[in-house]
Amino acid sequence: MEQQEYAVGLDIGTTKIVAMIGRKNEYGKLEILGVGKSKSLGVHRGVVNNITQTITSIQQAVSQAEGVSGIKINDVTVGIAGQHIRSLQHSDYITRGDSETVIDQEDITKLCNQVLKLVMLPGEEIIHVLPQEYKIDGQSDVKEPVGMYGGRLEANFHVVVGQVASIRNIYRCVKSANLGLKAITLEPLASADAVLSQEEKEAGVALIDIGGGTTDLAIFKDGIIRHTAVIPQGGNIITQDIKEGCSIIEKQAELLKTKFGSAWPGENKENEIVSIPGLRGREPKEITLKNLSKIIHARVIEILETVFVEIKNYGHEEPKKQLIAGVVLTGGGSQLKHIKQLAEYVTGMPSRIGYPNEHLAGGSDTENTSPLFATAVGLVMKGLDAQQEEVVEEEEVIEPEVEEVVEEEEEKVVEEEQEENTTPQENKSKGIFDSWATKFKEFLDKAE
Repeated sequence: MEQQEYAVGLDIGTTKIVAMIGRKNEYGKLEILGVGKSKSLGVHRGVVNNITQTITSIQQAVSQAEGVSGIKINDVTVGIAGQHIRSLQHSDYITRGDSETVIDQEDITKLCNQVLKLVMLPGEEIIHVLPQEYKIDGQSDVKEPVGMYGGRLEANFHVVVGQVASIRNIYRCVKSANLGLKAITLEPLASADAVLSQEEKEAGVALIDIGGGTTDLAIFKDGIIRHTAVIPQGGNIITQDIKEGCSIIEKQAELLKTKFGSAWPGENKENEIVSIPGLRGREPKEITLKNLSKIIHARVIEILETVFVEIKNYGHEEPKKQLIAGVVLTGGGSQLKHIKQLAEYVTGMPSRIGYPNEHLAGGSDTENTSPLFATAVGLVMKGLDAQQEEVVEEEEVIEPEVEEVVEEEEEKVVEEEQEENTTPQENKSKGIFDSWATKFKEFLDKAE
Protein backbone atom coordinates (compact mmCIF):
# COMPACT_ATOMS: atom_id res chain seq x y z
CA MET A 1 0.00 0.00 0.00
CA GLU A 2 1.33 3.45 -0.91
CA GLN A 3 2.33 5.88 1.82
CA GLN A 4 -0.02 8.48 0.26
CA GLU A 5 -3.08 6.32 0.95
CA TYR A 6 -3.03 6.23 4.72
CA ALA A 7 -2.05 8.34 7.73
CA VAL A 8 -1.05 7.52 11.31
CA GLY A 9 -2.21 9.36 14.43
CA LEU A 10 -0.15 9.08 17.62
CA ASP A 11 -1.98 10.14 20.77
CA ILE A 12 0.56 10.47 23.60
CA GLY A 13 -1.74 10.58 26.61
CA THR A 14 -1.19 10.46 30.36
CA THR A 15 -2.74 7.00 30.79
CA LYS A 16 -2.39 5.46 27.35
CA ILE A 17 -0.52 5.88 24.09
CA VAL A 18 -2.52 5.06 20.96
CA ALA A 19 -1.18 4.56 17.44
CA MET A 20 -3.95 4.45 14.83
CA ILE A 21 -3.65 3.81 11.10
CA GLY A 22 -6.46 4.96 8.81
CA ARG A 23 -7.28 5.82 5.23
CA LYS A 24 -10.18 7.35 3.32
CA ASN A 25 -12.48 4.95 1.50
CA GLU A 26 -14.12 5.74 -1.86
CA TYR A 27 -16.94 7.65 -0.10
CA GLY A 28 -14.49 9.93 1.69
CA LYS A 29 -15.14 8.25 5.05
CA LEU A 30 -12.36 7.20 7.41
CA GLU A 31 -11.51 3.49 7.56
CA ILE A 32 -9.44 2.32 10.54
CA LEU A 33 -6.84 -0.26 9.43
CA GLY A 34 -5.16 -0.93 12.77
CA VAL A 35 -4.92 0.32 16.35
CA GLY A 36 -2.12 -0.21 18.86
CA LYS A 37 -2.46 0.73 22.52
CA SER A 38 0.08 0.71 25.33
CA LYS A 39 0.20 1.93 28.92
CA SER A 40 1.71 5.40 29.08
CA LEU A 41 4.47 5.41 31.68
CA GLY A 42 6.53 8.53 31.08
CA VAL A 43 3.79 11.17 30.79
CA HIS A 44 2.33 13.27 33.60
CA ARG A 45 -0.61 15.64 33.02
CA GLY A 46 -0.04 15.55 29.27
CA VAL A 47 3.67 16.43 29.56
CA VAL A 48 6.55 14.00 28.96
CA ASN A 49 8.54 13.55 32.17
CA ASN A 50 10.45 10.36 31.32
CA ILE A 51 11.85 10.16 27.79
CA THR A 52 13.02 6.51 27.91
CA GLN A 53 9.70 5.12 29.19
CA THR A 54 7.71 7.20 26.70
CA ILE A 55 9.84 5.93 23.78
CA THR A 56 9.25 2.32 24.90
CA SER A 57 5.46 2.91 25.19
CA ILE A 58 5.37 4.56 21.72
CA GLN A 59 7.27 1.61 20.20
CA GLN A 60 4.87 -0.89 21.81
CA ALA A 61 1.77 0.91 20.49
CA VAL A 62 3.30 1.35 17.01
CA SER A 63 4.41 -2.29 16.65
CA GLN A 64 0.96 -3.45 17.80
CA ALA A 65 -0.72 -1.25 15.15
CA GLU A 66 1.75 -2.53 12.52
CA GLY A 67 0.96 -6.12 13.53
CA VAL A 68 -2.81 -5.62 13.19
CA SER A 69 -2.65 -3.73 9.87
CA GLY A 70 0.41 -5.31 8.26
CA ILE A 71 1.64 -1.78 7.35
CA LYS A 72 5.04 -0.35 8.23
CA ILE A 73 4.63 2.99 10.03
CA ASN A 74 7.04 5.77 9.00
CA ASP A 75 5.44 9.16 9.70
CA VAL A 76 3.00 10.13 12.43
CA THR A 77 0.78 13.09 13.29
CA VAL A 78 1.16 13.79 17.01
CA GLY A 79 -1.20 15.50 19.44
CA ILE A 80 0.00 17.96 22.07
CA ALA A 81 -1.74 18.90 25.33
CA GLY A 82 -0.62 19.65 28.88
CA GLN A 83 -1.02 22.43 31.37
CA HIS A 84 1.60 24.58 29.60
CA ILE A 85 -0.82 25.26 26.72
CA ARG A 86 -2.52 28.65 26.70
CA SER A 87 -4.39 30.64 24.08
CA LEU A 88 -4.81 34.33 23.35
CA GLN A 89 -6.66 36.61 20.95
CA HIS A 90 -4.63 38.89 18.68
CA SER A 91 -5.40 41.34 15.84
CA ASP A 92 -2.97 42.16 13.07
CA TYR A 93 -2.96 43.71 9.61
CA ILE A 94 -0.91 44.06 6.42
CA THR A 95 -0.96 46.89 3.91
CA ARG A 96 -0.92 45.55 0.37
CA GLY A 97 1.32 47.31 -2.16
CA ASP A 98 -1.17 47.00 -5.00
CA SER A 99 -4.86 47.33 -4.13
CA GLU A 100 -5.78 46.90 -7.82
CA THR A 101 -5.05 43.14 -7.62
CA VAL A 102 -7.24 40.70 -5.74
CA ILE A 103 -6.25 39.24 -2.37
CA ASP A 104 -4.80 35.73 -2.73
CA GLN A 105 -3.62 32.94 -0.43
CA GLU A 106 -0.13 34.49 -0.35
CA ASP A 107 -1.49 37.62 1.37
CA ILE A 108 -3.17 35.49 4.05
CA THR A 109 0.00 33.46 4.59
CA LYS A 110 1.97 36.72 4.87
CA LEU A 111 -0.47 37.99 7.52
CA CYS A 112 -0.27 34.70 9.47
CA ASN A 113 3.53 34.69 9.28
CA GLN A 114 3.49 38.16 10.77
CA VAL A 115 1.53 36.82 13.77
CA LEU A 116 4.05 33.97 14.10
CA LYS A 117 6.72 36.62 14.81
CA LEU A 118 4.85 37.78 17.94
CA VAL A 119 7.14 37.97 20.96
CA MET A 120 6.11 35.36 23.52
CA LEU A 121 7.24 34.80 27.10
CA PRO A 122 10.71 33.19 27.43
CA GLY A 123 10.58 29.48 26.58
CA GLU A 124 7.23 29.71 24.77
CA GLU A 125 6.49 28.94 21.15
CA ILE A 126 3.40 29.57 19.00
CA ILE A 127 1.77 26.24 18.05
CA HIS A 128 -1.25 27.40 16.01
CA VAL A 129 -2.29 30.66 14.38
CA LEU A 130 -6.00 30.34 13.58
CA PRO A 131 -7.61 33.25 11.65
CA GLN A 132 -11.16 34.17 12.70
CA GLU A 133 -12.90 37.11 10.96
CA TYR A 134 -11.16 39.30 8.43
CA LYS A 135 -11.54 43.02 7.78
CA ILE A 136 -10.81 44.58 4.37
CA ASP A 137 -10.38 48.38 4.25
CA GLY A 138 -12.53 48.70 7.37
CA GLN A 139 -15.29 46.40 6.07
CA SER A 140 -15.73 43.90 8.91
CA ASP A 141 -17.07 40.32 9.19
CA VAL A 142 -15.40 39.07 6.00
CA LYS A 143 -15.34 35.25 6.13
CA GLU A 144 -13.31 34.54 2.98
CA PRO A 145 -11.07 37.40 1.72
CA VAL A 146 -9.48 35.48 -1.20
CA GLY A 147 -10.61 37.01 -4.50
CA MET A 148 -11.67 40.35 -3.01
CA TYR A 149 -10.09 43.77 -3.65
CA GLY A 150 -8.55 45.82 -0.87
CA GLY A 151 -5.45 47.66 0.34
CA ARG A 152 -5.50 46.88 4.05
CA LEU A 153 -6.15 43.29 5.18
CA GLU A 154 -6.85 42.81 8.88
CA ALA A 155 -7.77 39.73 10.89
CA ASN A 156 -8.51 38.55 14.41
CA PHE A 157 -6.48 35.50 15.36
CA HIS A 158 -6.80 32.75 17.91
CA VAL A 159 -3.19 32.02 18.87
CA VAL A 160 -2.27 28.81 20.74
CA VAL A 161 1.00 28.88 22.68
CA GLY A 162 3.02 26.11 24.39
CA GLN A 163 6.36 25.50 26.09
CA VAL A 164 9.23 24.90 23.64
CA ALA A 165 10.81 22.33 25.99
CA SER A 166 7.63 20.20 26.15
CA ILE A 167 7.20 20.30 22.37
CA ARG A 168 10.86 19.41 21.88
CA ASN A 169 10.57 16.47 24.28
CA ILE A 170 7.67 15.03 22.27
CA TYR A 171 9.69 15.50 19.08
CA ARG A 172 12.66 13.76 20.72
CA CYS A 173 10.50 10.75 21.77
CA VAL A 174 8.97 10.36 18.30
CA LYS A 175 12.36 10.63 16.59
CA SER A 176 14.00 8.18 19.00
CA ALA A 177 11.21 5.68 18.30
CA ASN A 178 12.45 5.81 14.63
CA LEU A 179 9.41 7.68 13.39
CA GLY A 180 9.10 10.82 11.29
CA LEU A 181 7.03 13.71 12.65
CA LYS A 182 4.52 14.77 10.02
CA ALA A 183 2.78 17.43 12.11
CA ILE A 184 2.00 18.48 15.66
CA THR A 185 -1.56 19.52 16.43
CA LEU A 186 -3.43 20.61 19.52
CA GLU A 187 -5.33 17.61 20.94
CA PRO A 188 -8.69 19.35 21.55
CA LEU A 189 -8.67 20.45 17.90
CA ALA A 190 -8.11 16.84 16.79
CA SER A 191 -10.87 15.55 19.10
CA ALA A 192 -13.22 18.24 17.77
CA ASP A 193 -12.60 17.08 14.19
CA ALA A 194 -13.50 13.53 15.18
CA VAL A 195 -16.68 14.06 17.22
CA LEU A 196 -18.34 17.34 16.18
CA SER A 197 -20.55 17.88 13.16
CA GLN A 198 -20.28 21.02 11.02
CA GLU A 199 -23.79 22.06 12.18
CA GLU A 200 -22.68 21.99 15.82
CA LYS A 201 -19.59 24.07 15.04
CA GLU A 202 -21.81 26.62 13.29
CA ALA A 203 -24.43 26.76 16.06
CA GLY A 204 -21.86 27.09 18.85
CA VAL A 205 -20.54 24.19 20.91
CA ALA A 206 -18.07 23.51 23.74
CA LEU A 207 -16.12 20.26 23.41
CA ILE A 208 -14.86 18.91 26.75
CA ASP A 209 -12.32 16.10 26.34
CA ILE A 210 -11.74 14.46 29.73
CA GLY A 211 -8.49 12.53 29.50
CA GLY A 212 -6.38 10.83 32.16
CA GLY A 213 -4.18 13.76 33.14
CA THR A 214 -5.84 16.77 31.51
CA THR A 215 -9.26 18.04 30.48
CA ASP A 216 -9.16 19.86 27.14
CA LEU A 217 -11.68 22.44 26.01
CA ALA A 218 -12.39 23.72 22.51
CA ILE A 219 -15.19 26.20 21.78
CA PHE A 220 -16.56 26.68 18.25
CA LYS A 221 -19.00 29.29 16.94
CA ASP A 222 -19.94 30.10 13.32
CA GLY A 223 -17.73 27.19 12.23
CA ILE A 224 -14.58 28.80 13.68
CA ILE A 225 -12.51 27.86 16.74
CA ARG A 226 -13.01 30.61 19.31
CA HIS A 227 -11.37 29.45 22.53
CA THR A 228 -9.10 26.63 23.70
CA ALA A 229 -7.87 25.68 27.16
CA VAL A 230 -6.12 22.75 28.84
CA ILE A 231 -7.01 22.10 32.50
CA PRO A 232 -4.46 19.99 34.43
CA GLN A 233 -7.04 17.63 35.95
CA GLY A 234 -8.55 14.49 34.51
CA GLY A 235 -9.67 10.94 35.27
CA ASN A 236 -6.48 10.06 37.16
CA ILE A 237 -7.18 12.61 39.87
CA ILE A 238 -10.58 10.94 40.49
CA THR A 239 -8.80 7.57 40.86
CA GLN A 240 -6.36 9.23 43.27
CA ASP A 241 -9.25 10.55 45.39
CA ILE A 242 -10.85 7.08 45.56
CA LYS A 243 -7.50 5.55 46.49
CA GLU A 244 -7.01 8.00 49.36
CA GLY A 245 -10.67 8.18 50.44
CA CYS A 246 -11.09 4.41 50.64
CA SER A 247 -7.46 3.54 51.61
CA ILE A 248 -7.00 1.07 48.77
CA ILE A 249 -4.34 0.58 46.06
CA GLU A 250 -4.50 2.42 42.73
CA LYS A 251 -5.36 -0.65 40.64
CA GLN A 252 -8.41 -1.35 42.82
CA ALA A 253 -9.43 2.33 42.79
CA GLU A 254 -9.35 2.39 38.96
CA LEU A 255 -11.46 -0.79 38.76
CA LEU A 256 -13.95 0.58 41.29
CA LYS A 257 -14.27 3.80 39.28
CA THR A 258 -14.84 2.13 35.91
CA LYS A 259 -17.06 -0.76 37.10
CA PHE A 260 -19.18 0.77 39.88
CA GLY A 261 -18.43 4.51 39.75
CA SER A 262 -21.13 7.09 39.17
CA ALA A 263 -20.98 10.89 39.12
CA TRP A 264 -24.44 11.15 40.70
CA PRO A 265 -24.65 9.93 44.35
CA GLY A 266 -28.45 10.10 44.51
CA GLU A 267 -29.04 6.84 42.67
CA ASN A 268 -27.05 4.55 45.02
CA LYS A 269 -28.78 3.06 48.03
CA GLU A 270 -27.06 2.95 51.43
CA ASN A 271 -26.93 -0.87 51.48
CA GLU A 272 -25.08 -1.31 48.14
CA ILE A 273 -21.62 -2.51 49.15
CA VAL A 274 -18.53 -3.69 47.28
CA SER A 275 -16.05 -5.93 49.04
CA ILE A 276 -12.38 -5.45 48.12
CA PRO A 277 -9.86 -8.20 48.96
CA GLY A 278 -7.28 -7.12 51.57
CA LEU A 279 -3.54 -7.12 50.84
CA ARG A 280 -1.54 -10.20 51.85
CA GLY A 281 -4.15 -11.97 53.98
CA ARG A 282 -5.56 -8.80 55.56
CA GLU A 283 -9.29 -8.42 56.12
CA PRO A 284 -11.29 -7.47 53.02
CA LYS A 285 -12.52 -3.85 52.88
CA GLU A 286 -16.17 -3.00 52.43
CA ILE A 287 -16.99 0.18 50.54
CA THR A 288 -20.50 1.55 50.03
CA LEU A 289 -21.29 2.65 46.47
CA LYS A 290 -22.89 5.78 47.90
CA ASN A 291 -19.56 6.86 49.43
CA LEU A 292 -17.75 5.97 46.22
CA SER A 293 -20.05 8.13 44.10
CA LYS A 294 -19.80 11.00 46.62
CA ILE A 295 -16.00 11.02 46.19
CA ILE A 296 -16.33 10.90 42.37
CA HIS A 297 -19.12 13.51 42.34
CA ALA A 298 -17.06 16.05 44.32
CA ARG A 299 -14.07 15.84 41.95
CA VAL A 300 -16.11 15.77 38.71
CA ILE A 301 -18.03 18.86 39.86
CA GLU A 302 -14.69 20.60 40.46
CA ILE A 303 -13.36 19.68 36.99
CA LEU A 304 -16.61 20.75 35.26
CA GLU A 305 -16.74 24.02 37.18
CA THR A 306 -13.15 24.84 36.18
CA VAL A 307 -14.12 24.17 32.55
CA PHE A 308 -17.24 26.31 32.96
CA VAL A 309 -15.07 29.23 34.14
CA GLU A 310 -13.23 28.98 30.78
CA ILE A 311 -16.57 28.88 28.91
CA LYS A 312 -17.59 32.05 30.80
CA ASN A 313 -14.23 33.65 29.91
CA TYR A 314 -15.14 33.11 26.26
CA GLY A 315 -18.36 35.04 26.99
CA HIS A 316 -21.07 32.49 26.13
CA GLU A 317 -23.73 34.66 27.80
CA GLU A 318 -23.53 37.31 25.08
CA PRO A 319 -26.29 36.73 22.48
CA LYS A 320 -23.75 36.72 19.62
CA LYS A 321 -21.56 34.15 21.39
CA GLN A 322 -24.31 31.82 22.56
CA LEU A 323 -23.51 28.08 22.40
CA ILE A 324 -26.74 26.74 20.95
CA ALA A 325 -25.47 23.15 20.58
CA GLY A 326 -24.37 23.13 24.23
CA VAL A 327 -21.68 20.77 25.49
CA VAL A 328 -20.14 17.62 23.98
CA LEU A 329 -18.20 15.35 26.36
CA THR A 330 -15.57 12.97 25.02
CA GLY A 331 -12.37 11.19 26.10
CA GLY A 332 -12.10 8.28 28.55
CA GLY A 333 -13.58 10.31 31.43
CA SER A 334 -16.83 10.84 29.53
CA GLN A 335 -17.63 7.13 30.01
CA LEU A 336 -18.33 7.72 33.70
CA LYS A 337 -21.98 6.99 34.53
CA HIS A 338 -24.29 10.06 34.74
CA ILE A 339 -21.56 12.53 33.77
CA LYS A 340 -23.83 13.88 31.01
CA GLN A 341 -26.51 14.84 33.55
CA LEU A 342 -23.90 16.43 35.81
CA ALA A 343 -22.49 18.50 32.92
CA GLU A 344 -26.02 19.77 32.18
CA TYR A 345 -26.50 20.59 35.87
CA VAL A 346 -23.21 22.55 36.15
CA THR A 347 -23.37 24.42 32.81
CA GLY A 348 -27.12 24.69 32.35
CA MET A 349 -26.62 23.68 28.70
CA PRO A 350 -27.78 20.59 26.78
CA SER A 351 -25.06 17.94 26.50
CA ARG A 352 -24.25 14.69 24.75
CA ILE A 353 -21.42 12.14 24.78
CA GLY A 354 -19.20 12.54 21.70
CA TYR A 355 -18.34 9.32 19.86
CA PRO A 356 -15.76 9.60 17.06
CA ASN A 357 -18.11 8.05 14.49
CA GLU A 358 -18.94 11.34 12.72
CA HIS A 359 -16.49 10.59 9.87
CA LEU A 360 -15.88 6.84 10.31
CA ALA A 361 -16.85 4.30 7.65
CA GLY A 362 -19.95 2.20 8.33
CA GLY A 363 -18.44 -1.13 9.34
CA SER A 364 -16.03 0.27 11.93
CA ASP A 365 -15.19 -1.78 14.98
CA THR A 366 -17.28 -0.61 17.96
CA GLU A 367 -14.11 -0.33 20.05
CA ASN A 368 -12.70 2.27 17.64
CA THR A 369 -15.82 4.41 18.04
CA SER A 370 -15.32 4.65 21.82
CA PRO A 371 -14.79 8.21 23.19
CA LEU A 372 -11.39 6.91 24.38
CA PHE A 373 -10.14 7.06 20.79
CA ALA A 374 -11.57 10.49 19.83
CA THR A 375 -8.16 12.20 19.77
CA ALA A 376 -6.47 9.37 17.84
CA VAL A 377 -9.23 9.40 15.17
CA GLY A 378 -8.90 13.19 14.89
CA LEU A 379 -5.12 12.95 14.47
CA VAL A 380 -5.51 10.42 11.64
CA MET A 381 -7.93 12.83 9.95
CA LYS A 382 -5.45 15.72 10.35
CA GLY A 383 -2.73 13.51 8.80
CA LEU A 384 -4.94 12.63 5.81
CA ASP A 385 -5.89 16.30 5.29
CA ALA A 386 -2.22 17.30 5.33
CA GLN A 387 -1.51 14.68 2.66
CA GLN A 388 -4.35 15.98 0.51
CA GLU A 389 -2.89 19.50 0.78
CA GLU A 390 0.52 18.17 -0.36
CA VAL A 391 -1.10 16.48 -3.37
CA VAL A 392 -2.91 19.72 -4.30
CA GLU A 393 0.31 21.73 -3.98
CA GLU A 394 2.19 19.24 -6.19
CA GLU A 395 -0.54 19.52 -8.83
CA GLU A 396 -0.26 23.31 -8.80
CA VAL A 397 3.47 23.27 -9.60
CA ILE A 398 3.07 22.37 -13.28
CA GLU A 399 4.60 23.94 -16.41
CA PRO A 400 2.51 26.82 -17.87
CA GLU A 401 1.84 24.95 -21.17
CA VAL A 402 -0.52 22.54 -19.43
CA GLU A 403 -2.81 25.18 -17.95
CA GLU A 404 -5.95 23.29 -19.00
CA VAL A 405 -4.80 20.18 -17.13
CA VAL A 406 -4.19 22.30 -14.03
CA GLU A 407 -7.72 23.71 -14.28
CA GLU A 408 -9.18 20.21 -14.62
CA GLU A 409 -7.16 19.00 -11.64
CA GLU A 410 -8.28 22.01 -9.58
CA GLU A 411 -11.91 21.34 -10.51
CA LYS A 412 -11.47 17.73 -9.38
CA VAL A 413 -9.95 18.87 -6.10
CA VAL A 414 -12.83 21.34 -5.58
CA GLU A 415 -15.36 18.56 -6.27
CA GLU A 416 -13.61 16.26 -3.80
CA GLU A 417 -13.64 19.01 -1.20
CA GLN A 418 -17.36 19.58 -1.74
CA GLU A 419 -18.05 15.86 -1.41
CA GLU A 420 -16.29 15.83 1.94
CA ASN A 421 -18.36 18.82 3.12
CA THR A 422 -15.29 20.88 3.94
CA THR A 423 -15.82 24.61 3.93
CA PRO A 424 -13.33 27.00 2.28
CA GLN A 425 -12.67 28.36 5.78
CA GLU A 426 -11.46 24.90 6.89
CA ASN A 427 -9.30 24.33 3.81
CA LYS A 428 -7.73 27.75 4.18
CA SER A 429 -6.77 27.14 7.79
CA LYS A 430 -5.41 23.71 6.83
CA GLY A 431 -3.07 25.34 4.29
CA ILE A 432 -1.90 27.86 6.87
CA PHE A 433 -1.38 25.12 9.42
CA ASP A 434 0.74 23.08 6.98
CA SER A 435 3.03 25.99 6.14
CA TRP A 436 3.42 26.57 9.86
CA ALA A 437 4.15 22.86 10.50
CA THR A 438 6.99 22.87 7.96
CA LYS A 439 8.58 25.92 9.60
CA PHE A 440 8.16 24.40 13.01
CA LYS A 441 9.79 21.13 11.93
CA GLU A 442 12.76 23.07 10.56
CA PHE A 443 13.00 24.90 13.89
CA LEU A 444 13.03 21.58 15.77
CA ASP A 445 15.60 20.06 13.44
CA LYS A 446 17.92 23.00 14.06
CA ALA A 447 17.38 22.61 17.79
CA GLU A 448 18.53 18.98 17.67
